[in-house]
Amino acid sequence: MNSYQETMYLLKKYHLTANKKLGQNFLIDDEAIAGIVTAAQITKEDLVIEIGPGLGTLTQYLLEKAKKVLAIELDTRMISVLQDRFQLYSNFTLIEQDVLQVNLQKVIEQEHCSSVKIVANLPYYITTPIVMKLLEEKLPVTSITIMVQKEVAQRLTAKTGTRLAGSITYAVDYYSEAKTVLTVPSKSFIPEPKVDSQVIQLEIRKSPCVKVKDEKLFFEIIQLAFMQRRKTFLNAVSQKMEKQAMQKILQNLHIPENIRGENLTIEQFAEIANQTFEKNIASK
Repeated sequence: MNSYQETMYLLKKYHLTANKKLGQNFLIDDEAIAGIVTAAQITKEDLVIEIGPGLGTLTQYLLEKAKKVLAIELDTRMISVLQDRFQLYSNFTLIEQDVLQVNLQKVIEQEHCSSVKIVANLPYYITTPIVMKLLEEKLPVTSITIMVQKEVAQRLTAKTGTRLAGSITYAVDYYSEAKTVLTVPSKSFIPEPKVDSQVIQLEIRKSPCVKVKDEKLFFEIIQLAFMQRRKTFLNAVSQKMEKQAMQKILQNLHIPENIRGENLTIEQFAEIANQTFEKNIASK
Protein backbone atom coordinates (compact mmCIF):
# COMPACT_ATOMS: atom_id res chain seq x y z
CA MET A 1 0.00 0.00 0.00
CA ASN A 2 1.51 3.34 -1.05
CA SER A 3 1.18 6.59 0.89
CA TYR A 4 -1.79 7.79 -1.12
CA GLN A 5 -3.74 4.58 -0.59
CA GLU A 6 -2.78 4.49 3.07
CA THR A 7 -3.86 8.09 3.63
CA MET A 8 -7.22 7.58 1.93
CA TYR A 9 -7.79 4.44 3.96
CA LEU A 10 -7.04 6.18 7.27
CA LEU A 11 -9.14 9.23 6.46
CA LYS A 12 -12.08 6.98 5.64
CA LYS A 13 -11.58 4.63 8.60
CA TYR A 14 -11.42 7.45 11.17
CA HIS A 15 -13.89 9.74 9.37
CA LEU A 16 -11.35 12.52 9.05
CA THR A 17 -10.82 15.51 6.79
CA ALA A 18 -8.01 18.05 6.72
CA ASN A 19 -8.38 20.89 9.19
CA LYS A 20 -7.99 24.15 7.24
CA LYS A 21 -7.50 26.19 10.42
CA LEU A 22 -4.44 24.08 11.23
CA GLY A 23 -3.17 24.34 7.68
CA GLN A 24 -3.31 20.57 7.20
CA ASN A 25 -2.25 18.97 3.94
CA PHE A 26 -1.40 15.28 4.04
CA LEU A 27 1.78 14.23 2.25
CA ILE A 28 1.14 11.32 -0.14
CA ASP A 29 4.37 11.33 -2.17
CA ASP A 30 6.54 8.29 -1.33
CA GLU A 31 9.60 9.82 -3.01
CA ALA A 32 9.27 13.02 -0.97
CA ILE A 33 8.92 11.03 2.24
CA ALA A 34 12.01 9.00 1.39
CA GLY A 35 13.84 12.23 0.55
CA ILE A 36 13.06 13.74 3.95
CA VAL A 37 14.24 10.64 5.79
CA THR A 38 17.42 10.42 3.73
CA ALA A 39 18.21 14.11 4.23
CA ALA A 40 17.77 13.83 7.99
CA GLN A 41 20.46 11.09 8.06
CA ILE A 42 18.79 9.29 10.93
CA THR A 43 20.63 6.49 12.70
CA LYS A 44 19.88 4.05 15.50
CA GLU A 45 21.62 6.46 17.88
CA ASP A 46 19.13 9.25 17.25
CA LEU A 47 16.18 10.59 19.16
CA VAL A 48 13.93 12.12 16.53
CA ILE A 49 11.40 14.74 17.57
CA GLU A 50 8.66 14.89 14.96
CA ILE A 51 6.43 17.94 15.07
CA GLY A 52 2.95 17.48 13.64
CA PRO A 53 2.97 13.79 12.64
CA GLY A 54 -0.67 13.93 11.53
CA LEU A 55 -1.69 10.49 10.27
CA GLY A 56 1.82 9.13 10.87
CA THR A 57 2.85 8.70 7.22
CA LEU A 58 6.36 9.99 7.83
CA THR A 59 6.45 8.67 11.40
CA GLN A 60 6.41 5.07 10.17
CA TYR A 61 9.63 5.60 8.22
CA LEU A 62 11.29 7.45 11.10
CA LEU A 63 10.51 4.63 13.54
CA GLU A 64 12.35 2.15 11.34
CA LYS A 65 15.48 4.30 11.33
CA ALA A 66 15.68 5.97 14.74
CA LYS A 67 16.43 4.82 18.25
CA LYS A 68 13.27 6.61 19.33
CA VAL A 69 10.64 8.90 17.82
CA LEU A 70 8.92 11.43 20.03
CA ALA A 71 5.92 12.80 18.15
CA ILE A 72 4.22 16.05 19.19
CA GLU A 73 0.68 16.46 17.85
CA LEU A 74 -1.78 19.30 18.49
CA ASP A 75 -4.80 17.92 16.62
CA THR A 76 -6.73 15.73 19.07
CA ARG A 77 -8.38 13.89 16.15
CA MET A 78 -5.04 12.40 15.15
CA ILE A 79 -4.20 10.98 18.56
CA SER A 80 -6.22 7.78 18.25
CA VAL A 81 -4.86 7.21 14.72
CA LEU A 82 -1.28 7.48 15.93
CA GLN A 83 -1.89 5.39 19.02
CA ASP A 84 -3.53 2.63 16.98
CA ARG A 85 -0.88 2.65 14.28
CA PHE A 86 2.16 2.56 16.49
CA GLN A 87 1.03 0.78 19.64
CA LEU A 88 3.42 -2.11 18.93
CA TYR A 89 6.45 0.14 18.52
CA SER A 90 8.47 0.31 21.72
CA ASN A 91 10.43 3.29 20.37
CA PHE A 92 7.38 5.54 19.90
CA THR A 93 6.18 8.20 22.33
CA LEU A 94 3.32 10.60 21.66
CA ILE A 95 2.84 14.03 23.25
CA GLU A 96 -0.58 15.57 22.74
CA GLN A 97 0.22 19.25 22.99
CA ASP A 98 1.03 22.43 21.08
CA VAL A 99 4.78 22.28 20.44
CA LEU A 100 5.05 25.96 21.39
CA GLN A 101 3.96 24.98 24.90
CA VAL A 102 6.27 21.97 25.23
CA ASN A 103 9.43 22.23 27.33
CA LEU A 104 11.65 20.60 24.73
CA GLN A 105 14.79 21.01 26.80
CA LYS A 106 13.26 18.94 29.58
CA VAL A 107 11.84 16.35 27.19
CA ILE A 108 15.25 15.83 25.58
CA GLU A 109 17.00 15.52 28.93
CA GLN A 110 14.58 12.80 30.02
CA GLU A 111 15.32 10.67 26.96
CA HIS A 112 19.10 10.39 27.59
CA CYS A 113 19.98 10.17 23.89
CA SER A 114 23.38 11.24 22.62
CA SER A 115 22.05 12.57 19.32
CA VAL A 116 18.84 14.53 18.71
CA LYS A 117 17.30 15.55 15.39
CA ILE A 118 14.06 17.36 14.60
CA VAL A 119 11.82 16.59 11.64
CA ALA A 120 8.62 18.47 10.83
CA ASN A 121 6.05 19.34 8.19
CA LEU A 122 5.08 22.86 9.21
CA PRO A 123 1.99 24.77 8.07
CA TYR A 124 2.60 28.33 6.85
CA TYR A 125 0.83 30.19 9.66
CA ILE A 126 2.95 28.69 12.43
CA THR A 127 6.34 28.22 10.71
CA THR A 128 8.11 31.30 12.08
CA PRO A 129 7.15 30.86 15.78
CA ILE A 130 8.17 27.19 15.72
CA VAL A 131 11.48 27.78 13.93
CA MET A 132 12.34 30.63 16.30
CA LYS A 133 11.49 28.48 19.33
CA LEU A 134 13.70 25.65 18.09
CA LEU A 135 16.62 28.02 17.48
CA GLU A 136 16.35 30.43 20.41
CA GLU A 137 16.04 27.71 23.03
CA LYS A 138 19.48 26.45 21.95
CA LEU A 139 18.41 22.84 22.16
CA PRO A 140 21.05 20.09 22.01
CA VAL A 141 20.07 19.07 18.47
CA THR A 142 22.31 18.50 15.48
CA SER A 143 19.83 19.27 12.71
CA ILE A 144 16.32 20.44 11.93
CA THR A 145 14.77 19.07 8.74
CA ILE A 146 11.47 20.75 7.89
CA MET A 147 9.03 20.98 5.04
CA VAL A 148 7.45 24.40 4.54
CA GLN A 149 5.84 26.41 1.76
CA LYS A 150 8.34 27.21 -0.98
CA GLU A 151 8.18 30.97 -0.44
CA VAL A 152 8.90 30.52 3.26
CA ALA A 153 11.73 28.10 2.52
CA GLN A 154 13.34 30.63 0.20
CA ARG A 155 13.24 33.27 2.92
CA LEU A 156 14.66 30.93 5.55
CA THR A 157 17.55 29.87 3.33
CA ALA A 158 18.24 33.24 1.67
CA LYS A 159 21.60 34.97 1.99
CA THR A 160 21.59 37.87 4.40
CA GLY A 161 21.80 41.24 2.69
CA THR A 162 19.69 40.12 -0.27
CA ARG A 163 16.13 40.96 -1.35
CA LEU A 164 14.74 37.59 -0.25
CA ALA A 165 16.03 37.97 3.30
CA GLY A 166 13.75 38.79 6.22
CA SER A 167 14.44 39.17 9.92
CA ILE A 168 14.07 35.40 10.42
CA THR A 169 16.78 34.82 7.78
CA TYR A 170 19.32 36.41 10.11
CA ALA A 171 18.23 34.27 13.05
CA VAL A 172 18.49 31.13 10.94
CA ASP A 173 21.95 32.13 9.69
CA TYR A 174 23.09 33.08 13.19
CA TYR A 175 22.26 29.69 14.67
CA SER A 176 22.59 27.33 11.71
CA GLU A 177 23.70 26.58 8.19
CA ALA A 178 20.61 26.30 6.00
CA LYS A 179 20.23 24.47 2.72
CA THR A 180 17.40 23.40 0.44
CA VAL A 181 17.02 19.63 0.20
CA LEU A 182 14.22 19.13 -2.30
CA THR A 183 11.12 20.70 -3.81
CA VAL A 184 7.78 18.97 -3.21
CA PRO A 185 5.09 19.88 -5.77
CA SER A 186 1.58 20.72 -4.60
CA LYS A 187 0.21 17.54 -6.18
CA SER A 188 2.13 15.59 -3.53
CA PHE A 189 -0.53 16.50 -0.95
CA ILE A 190 -4.20 16.03 -0.28
CA PRO A 191 -5.95 18.34 -0.26
CA GLU A 192 -3.70 19.93 -2.86
CA PRO A 193 -2.42 23.35 -1.73
CA LYS A 194 -2.08 26.27 -4.15
CA VAL A 195 1.71 26.40 -3.84
CA ASP A 196 4.66 24.01 -3.86
CA SER A 197 6.65 23.19 -0.74
CA GLN A 198 10.33 22.69 -0.07
CA VAL A 199 12.26 20.60 2.40
CA ILE A 200 15.08 22.52 4.02
CA GLN A 201 17.67 21.49 6.56
CA LEU A 202 19.22 23.59 9.30
CA GLU A 203 22.52 22.20 10.52
CA ILE A 204 22.96 23.71 13.97
CA ARG A 205 26.22 25.59 14.42
CA LYS A 206 28.44 24.79 17.40
CA SER A 207 28.75 28.54 17.89
CA PRO A 208 27.00 31.50 16.18
CA CYS A 209 28.41 32.70 12.87
CA VAL A 210 29.10 36.19 14.31
CA LYS A 211 30.16 37.36 17.76
CA VAL A 212 27.80 39.79 19.43
CA LYS A 213 28.06 41.38 22.84
CA ASP A 214 24.32 41.38 23.46
CA GLU A 215 22.15 38.88 21.57
CA LYS A 216 18.91 40.53 22.62
CA LEU A 217 20.05 43.90 21.31
CA PHE A 218 21.39 42.33 18.12
CA PHE A 219 18.03 40.78 17.27
CA GLU A 220 16.11 43.86 18.40
CA ILE A 221 18.01 45.99 15.88
CA ILE A 222 17.31 43.47 13.13
CA GLN A 223 13.61 43.40 14.02
CA LEU A 224 13.40 47.19 13.94
CA ALA A 225 15.13 47.28 10.56
CA PHE A 226 12.59 44.91 9.04
CA MET A 227 9.42 46.21 10.65
CA GLN A 228 9.30 48.93 7.99
CA ARG A 229 11.28 47.53 5.08
CA ARG A 230 10.75 50.53 2.82
CA LYS A 231 12.40 52.89 5.28
CA THR A 232 16.12 53.30 5.45
CA PHE A 233 17.80 51.39 8.25
CA LEU A 234 18.57 54.67 10.01
CA ASN A 235 14.96 55.88 10.01
CA ALA A 236 13.60 52.45 10.93
CA VAL A 237 15.77 52.01 14.04
CA SER A 238 15.51 55.64 15.15
CA GLN A 239 12.16 54.80 16.77
CA LYS A 240 14.13 53.36 19.66
CA MET A 241 17.74 54.33 19.02
CA GLU A 242 19.40 57.73 19.14
CA LYS A 243 19.49 58.73 15.48
CA GLN A 244 22.60 60.92 15.55
CA ALA A 245 24.57 58.33 17.50
CA MET A 246 23.46 55.59 15.09
CA GLN A 247 24.43 57.86 12.21
CA LYS A 248 27.96 58.05 13.61
CA ILE A 249 28.11 54.28 13.97
CA LEU A 250 27.23 53.85 10.30
CA GLN A 251 29.91 56.40 9.38
CA ASN A 252 32.48 54.56 11.52
CA LEU A 253 31.64 51.31 9.74
CA HIS A 254 31.63 52.95 6.28
CA ILE A 255 28.01 51.95 5.74
CA PRO A 256 25.88 54.31 3.60
CA GLU A 257 23.34 56.28 5.64
CA ASN A 258 20.58 55.59 3.13
CA ILE A 259 20.99 51.80 3.22
CA ARG A 260 17.94 49.66 3.95
CA GLY A 261 17.95 46.87 6.50
CA GLU A 262 17.51 44.19 3.84
CA ASN A 263 20.83 45.23 2.28
CA LEU A 264 22.84 44.74 5.46
CA THR A 265 24.72 41.47 5.95
CA ILE A 266 24.64 39.63 9.25
CA GLU A 267 28.24 40.71 9.85
CA GLN A 268 27.26 44.37 9.44
CA PHE A 269 24.32 43.95 11.81
CA ALA A 270 26.69 42.41 14.35
CA GLU A 271 29.11 45.33 14.05
CA ILE A 272 26.27 47.84 14.43
CA ALA A 273 24.88 46.00 17.45
CA ASN A 274 28.28 45.77 19.13
CA GLN A 275 28.97 49.48 18.70
CA THR A 276 25.44 50.30 19.86
CA PHE A 277 26.09 48.26 22.98
CA GLU A 278 29.46 49.89 23.62
CA LYS A 279 28.08 53.40 23.21
CA ASN A 280 24.95 52.59 25.20
CA ILE A 281 22.53 54.24 22.77
CA ALA A 282 19.93 51.47 22.73
CA SER A 283 17.12 53.61 24.08
CA LYS A 284 16.11 57.26 23.94
